[in-house]
Amino acid sequence: MMTSTSGRNWDNKLFTGEWLPGHGESVPAREAATGASLAMLATASTADVAASVEIARQAQAEWAGWSFDRRAEVLRNVARLIRERTAEFNHWNIRECGSIPAKAEWEIQAVYEQAQMAAAMPMQPVGELYPSAMPGRMNYCQRLPIGVVGVIAPWNFPILLSMRSVLPALAVGNAVVLKPDLQSAVCGGLLLAEVFEAAGLPRGVFHVLPGGPQTGADLVAHPDVKMISFTGSTQVGRSIGEVCGRMLKKVALELGGNNPLVVLDDADLEVASSCGAWGAFLHQGQICMQAGRHLVQRGVAERYIGLLAERASRLVVGNPATEPVHLGPLINLRQAERVEDIVQRSVAMGARIVAGGRRQGQFFEATVLADVTPDMPAFSEEIFGPVAPVTVFDTDEEAVTLVKRSPYGLAAAVHGSAMGRASALASKLRAGMVHINDQTVNNEFHIPFGGMGASGNGGRFGGPANFEEFTQTQWVSVSHKGIQYPF
Repeated sequence: MMTSTSGRNWDNKLFTGEWLPGHGESVPAREAATGASLAMLATASTADVAASVEIARQAQAEWAGWSFDRRAEVLRNVARLIRERTAEFNHWNIRECGSIPAKAEWEIQAVYEQAQMAAAMPMQPVGELYPSAMPGRMNYCQRLPIGVVGVIAPWNFPILLSMRSVLPALAVGNAVVLKPDLQSAVCGGLLLAEVFEAAGLPRGVFHVLPGGPQTGADLVAHPDVKMISFTGSTQVGRSIGEVCGRMLKKVALELGGNNPLVVLDDADLEVASSCGAWGAFLHQGQICMQAGRHLVQRGVAERYIGLLAERASRLVVGNPATEPVHLGPLINLRQAERVEDIVQRSVAMGARIVAGGRRQGQFFEATVLADVTPDMPAFSEEIFGPVAPVTVFDTDEEAVTLVKRSPYGLAAAVHGSAMGRASALASKLRAGMVHINDQTVNNEFHIPFGGMGASGNGGRFGGPANFEEFTQTQWVSVSHKGIQYPF
């Protein structure tokens, strides 16, 4: 049943500094758990993207010219409004994305922290002074806005994974065009537009254009979009990278992962299994940092598997909007069927289901697979579902080799009581983030975040990395007197 649309600016509208109808098709925003239609969404056509980018291009110069304290004030207002509207954001995160309340609450708090950090960015130094070999010359480098930044955000953490790019990009003087995923367009886009509008951001500096792949392709290919920040699958990221490479356009790609959690034979298994369960099953495993491969030393493997299975068996699956559950639905039926297929194919190859393994519609039980080998899909593929595949190793060197069997390099974790040993193993792993005696799903707003290999192109979000990511550097030399050259 359609919910009431009274009092909502964004019903069947795009945001280009004002609320306007889109020229693409109208599509329903659906509840992940039931498929019920919650609202109607406008989608952006190719012409809508072009118009939005032109508005953003014209508005950007004025915004960049604002004094640092005025830009900071707008971003502090954003933080305040995010906090004031927490219940509304959480409601839509639960309904659209199948988030349990605790996950939704964590996400909105993380966004608030991001906004506070972004509000501090405009007051930071904008350049550096360098010496010169030329007498009488002064050299300095200053950071300049890029211009119009296109942000393409996913559905799994739709508010955080859009705002971690939107906020710092705006803080340093860019305009932003955000394309949220249609499966999370309300909480991950349209509500944000209302916040920025109320916060006092100048008209035309921030845009929200819901749409599908074509909308994203139009944004990527537009010559006046000078940077793309994309979070999503490696397959799509490669295509975006190819287009941006041909156009010599800056691009930040935060892509998929098949993240290892390595358990050594001197690990605290109660702690390791807790971290393994959290890393594998949080938000139904629909996290790029999910603990997707549990590599366990042979002497403690059966004990770890038993503890992990006990934890999995206690997790309740259901509709997070109507009952207290640990796991909500997967985002759509296609993804649920894909997870089931990976499990079934791995079992057919010799894997053993120790806990879970059953699907009911879009709901999938927390699942532990034992006897998983590197040739099985549960080892080699990014599952993006609540499945913990366990693979046994004998030596530390074999563990490193198993980790490197995957082209991904986003996050990793190592568990062991001997810090020298655990640290030595961690230093050999090709991953952008490694956590010792913790799990793989970690994020702190002030620390650079990003992956290696098939998990990204080396871009980083967070803290000082934001200045590098969302600005360009200009060298300026100043000579107090003109220099006479030989000719």
